[in-house]
Amino acid sequence: MKIIYNDKTDLLYIRLDDRKQEVINRRITDDIVLDIGENDRIVGIEILDASKHLTLDRLLPVEYEH
Repeated sequence: MKIIYNDKTDLLYIRLDDRKQEVINRRITDDIVLDIGENDRIVGIEILDASKHLTLDRLLPVEYEH
């Protein structure tokens, strides 16, 4: 699992499966998008406006993108 946070866009991405595969994006709310991979498994979770929804410092260590 890998967690990446981009502080410029306030986007948090949680990658659950590191295998290279095609994914379909499925928006479940205005701020949450699921990446669905093989066999309808969730491969990633994208959270827009992440700082409004999560206490980011509790997710450490996080790989930050600037």
